Amino acid sequence: MQRMHISQSIFALSQQIGVERFIDVCTSLMAGAEREHYVDELRYLTGHAWKPEDNVFDRKAWPDYWVRSWGARGLLHVWDDHATDFVVAGLADEHWRPAEMCLKVVARHEVAGSDEAAASLLSHELPRVRIQALRALAVVGDSQQLALVRLHLDDAYPMVRRQAAMTLRAMSVRLDI
Repeated sequence: MQRMHISQSIFALSQQIGVERFIDVCTSLMAGAEREHYVDELRYLTGHAWKPEDNVFDRKAWPDYWVRSWGARGLLHVWDDHATDFVVAGLADEHWRPAEMCLKVVARHEVAGSDEAAASLLSHELPRVRIQALRALAVVGDSQQLALVRLHLDDAYPMVRRQAAMTLRAMSVRLDI
């Protein structure tokens, strides 16, 4: 059997169980649902076989933040506004992986009410998270975040500086300033 790209696999799951149920699955995973309750769905969301001998059941090998990240990744590819509150809450996840994935969802789907939570991640220690926060703000940021974005024009990391410049341009056009 030929392996599907993860976006195709995720879309196939949404078609198989319906978008409403798909959103429920993803948001439940983001909220901390037990992976054992969603084995069939996780096969599609992860590309793993999820057999008893797989280490995906081992919480030391695959900590729970991965499950929350996989739920958010589903929303990256199949979106419904009913997931908004979960994505905004996910921006404050205790681990950077689910928060970063939620930033990607924000940027792709212009998630309402996510600007302040996205802006709070501009101070994250990891440059990759700061870059995603800047990308999200390019889409949802408001004029009150412009000063925070400008601070990153002097970030220690060149990729963050580049993204800050692109974000400022995008926000200027979008906000007509």
